[in-house]
Amino acid sequence: MKLSQLQREFINHFQGNFPLEERPFREIADQLGSTEDSIIAIVNKLKQDRLISRFGPLYDAARIGGGLTLAAMTVPEDRYQMVTETVNSYHEVAHNYRREHELNMWFVLATEQPEDLHEVISSIEKVTGLTVFNFPKQQEFYIGLWLHLSSDGKHSTVPVPDQVQNPVMDLGHDHHLDDTDRKLISATQAGLPVEPSPYKNIADSLDLTQDDVLQRLQNMLCSGVIRRIGAVPNHYRIGLTANGMTVWNVPDNKIEQLGKLIGQLDFVSHCYQRPRHLPVWPYNLFAMVHGHNEDEVKNKVKKIETLLAENCSSYETLFSSAILKKTGLRLAA
Repeated sequence: MKLSQLQREFINHFQGNFPLEERPFREIADQLGSTEDSIIAIVNKLKQDRLISRFGPLYDAARIGGGLTLAAMTVPEDRYQMVTETVNSYHEVAHNYRREHELNMWFVLATEQPEDLHEVISSIEKVTGLTVFNFPKQQEFYIGLWLHLSSDGKHSTVPVPDQVQNPVMDLGHDHHLDDTDRKLISATQAGLPVEPSPYKNIADSLDLTQDDVLQRLQNMLCSGVIRRIGAVPNHYRIGLTANGMTVWNVPDNKIEQLGKLIGQLDFVSHCYQRPRHLPVWPYNLFAMVHGHNEDEVKNKVKKIETLLAENCSSYETLFSSAILKKTGLRLAA
């Protein structure tokens, strides 16, 4: 789908850095040489066409105090649809993908408390009769899917801009969430209202002042509870339809060095250490790579293979072949 220049500029600049001001869309309009009404119309159109999957704060489940993990199952083909419906019925399942591998169902679990993860996994195993392999994050080397959209359609992933990765204000300590913060998270986790004064709308709904809402969002942003505020592009709709989860078997005593090396590549959007599950799963380094097609992803994977060289004894690329479920983190008020 072809995007206008203004649509591309909005997405390129505001996947983060959405202004925490009384009239944020007017501020964006001034920066892009447009009008407030035009920017609001563009955001509504992008949402309507599903070119952005959501618009608002991106929360970090772990910093909120919840549990977050990646899990996988081997599902027989004749039961795949039924198991998909069962797994997706759990509200704790945020994302679920079919991947071309013996482990053919991969899903993200997000829970209110870390200890709830075990209960959900046990419940899924009991209901389906299938083993769930748990892959919690052990180290995070990089996370930051940021797209750059070009006029010729050759869109690409790029590193998250420094000013988004490093907030200007530093609180110097973790931000402890109170009940009002949690209500604010609940009110904004699905996105911000697309209107001239979105923060006043939220403030009115929670019986708060606009200044209080802005200050609380700023505190959560700067302490890392919010990763960033802005548009979340739907990379599938935009044209980056190949999604490769690359997994690598590297020495445990070198994984921090190697993870940071791979995480610095401009085409890697996520890079983590996760546990092995021998003998089924020998891999401990995960890196997500996106591209317009599988060949493009495979070429990028070759670059990772070259960098790891003799430090990698085996690897695989698991391509997603279907999105089974995709929602954001949901925290009860």
